Amino acid sequence: MTPPPSIRVDSQRLLAAYTAVQQDLLAERELSGHWIGQLSSSALSTATAVSALAVVERHDPIAADGCYADERRETRLSELIVAGLRWLAERQNEDGGWGDTDGSRSNIATTILVTAAFHLTGVPADHAEVLEQADRYIERQGGTTGLRRRYGRDKTFAVPIMTNAALAGIVPWHKVSPLPFELSCLPQWLYRYLRLPVVSYAIPALVGVGQARFFHRPPLNPVTRFIRGLAVERSLRVVQEMQPDGGGFLEAAPLTSFVVMSLASIGRIDHPIVRLGTQFLVSSVRPDGSWPIDTNLATWNTSLCIQALSSDPFGQSRDWLGDDCLDWLLSCQHRQAHPFTGAAPGGWAWTDASGGVPDADDTAGALLALANWRDIDDDDRTRIRQAVRMGMDWLLNLQNSDGGWPTFCRGWGKLPFDRSGVDLTAHALRALVRWRTLADPRRVDTAVERGFSFLHRQQKPSGSWVPLWFGNQSDPNEENPVYGTAKVLIAYQDLGRLDSEPARRAFDWLKAHQNEDGGWGGENVPSDRGIKSYERNDSGRAATASQNSANVGTVCQSSVEETALALEALLAEAHNPSMQHTIHKGLDWLIEAVERQRYKVCSPIGFYFAKLWYHEELYPLIFTASALGRAVRTLYPDVRVSENCDAGRKLLKSET
Repeated sequence: MTPPPSIRVDSQRLLAAYTAVQQDLLAERELSGHWIGQLSSSALSTATAVSALAVVERHDPIAADGCYADERRETRLSELIVAGLRWLAERQNEDGGWGDTDGSRSNIATTILVTAAFHLTGVPADHAEVLEQADRYIERQGGTTGLRRRYGRDKTFAVPIMTNAALAGIVPWHKVSPLPFELSCLPQWLYRYLRLPVVSYAIPALVGVGQARFFHRPPLNPVTRFIRGLAVERSLRVVQEMQPDGGGFLEAAPLTSFVVMSLASIGRIDHPIVRLGTQFLVSSVRPDGSWPIDTNLATWNTSLCIQALSSDPFGQSRDWLGDDCLDWLLSCQHRQAHPFTGAAPGGWAWTDASGGVPDADDTAGALLALANWRDIDDDDRTRIRQAVRMGMDWLLNLQNSDGGWPTFCRGWGKLPFDRSGVDLTAHALRALVRWRTLADPRRVDTAVERGFSFLHRQQKPSGSWVPLWFGNQSDPNEENPVYGTAKVLIAYQDLGRLDSEPARRAFDWLKAHQNEDGGWGGENVPSDRGIKSYERNDSGRAATASQNSANVGTVCQSSVEETALALEALLAEAHNPSMQHTIHKGLDWLIEAVERQRYKVCSPIGFYFAKLWYHEELYPLIFTASALGRAVRTLYPDVRVSENCDAGRKLLKSET
């Protein structure tokens, strides 16, 4: 089969680009055969960690001679606080605020938290100019009113931020909403019926922050005061049972920091929750003094890498899909009920660290990854089948009544990050169909039909789908329809539904939203905005570099991640004449990005909990490898590695 005339991309360029990305992605593997990656450092995480350590330091007991009981520990805390403040001061945006990453626009939540960190450390005078600019930014954004506007009725993040600010003396305690931490003492299965003001994964914050508010400003109602007083110790035991061995709740510095600072502020400095949480913060700091939002996305990244590389058009996937990687992936499956959410055994979390919690997206990703071990002995086949059956049952039981899949817990649908998501649902459908014969086929078929009904209802009138866990900071609603639409279309393709009306509308939407430069997504930014972009240093790790501000004006910067995702979906339409020019332009953009090494530049498209932006250094490599691999298979199915790869590598080397 020859490539369509309008998509006759030079095979040497395409093969050279694919080979380069493939080798870069394989080079990122650990010795044990899996991938870890690196999440962006976060101003929000760094600010909350600094605040937590400052509160711990302030409340640590002092001996009779005026010295701390543990001088070495206090010295270490002081060093981390100073390094964190220095890192934050160096990353203030020109508008006076801070964004979540070096590539993020300023937002009021992060800016308030950074300001609170400086005040809690007792050194605001040393950074007077920095804080004056920050105060002006906060005022322009509406202060605490602007913060509440950002989060609406979801108190998961707004109340902890206000608590942090109250501990720093920036806002009075009466402006911090009380949280009903006594509800955590009820059986876990009741949580979804209680209409809690926080999402399913925030019970530790409900208790820690709720107790801080209760201690610093007790309720006037004597009945409420009495009930909450009785619940203090019991609710702490609930949180202690949820805390993982590593000390980090969800492996997340912000959530752990809020719990640590809240409990330390009410004199619980010696409580095991505070001690273990502080150890987590100390152990997770980076050499430059910053903290990421989470320890890593090792399981998620490994599943994505396997899916991107296992369909290698050159048929070389067996060279790297080894037993070590299989053993590691199987070891990440949770085999016991999880204390954090009460999740049944069978799911996978985003990380292999102790604080990970099973979720729909990572379970679906792991199931799809396991499908790539085909030529294996009987023992491994038995292990895989056992793991898959548990994972399939776990996914099927998680499906919501609306037909979609949520992240962690079935039935929590009142707050944004607990609802069903189209990206989660599309991923789950692909996994269920891939392993249909290892479950009850009729049950799978019913779940699939309900899932597609959910996707059909969630499609926007424009033809796009909006994902739950990914965003675009230039979008008015911080949504990322390119990611959502591409991921749903891939599910439609896998399940043979590309001729359906929703799929046709989605393809048309992607075509209509291609940027003039040939890519997708990205952002429209003033070239002199002064926000930093994300690049690689000579060692291959992430580094920051200011944008070129020589040309004043507005420019469109397509992102590698979104362009690759859009292309992977659109390549299913390679023989549709109306789509060929669009695909050709997109491929040319992506190949050139590889040739010029731009494909290593990360974009903050990831959404963490409560609108917290992040980027991951492996995302552009993973998505590009997947898209270019599909392009090779689709456009040049007869190409052989022995005939083209050496020439391709030479071509790439000469052009770069």
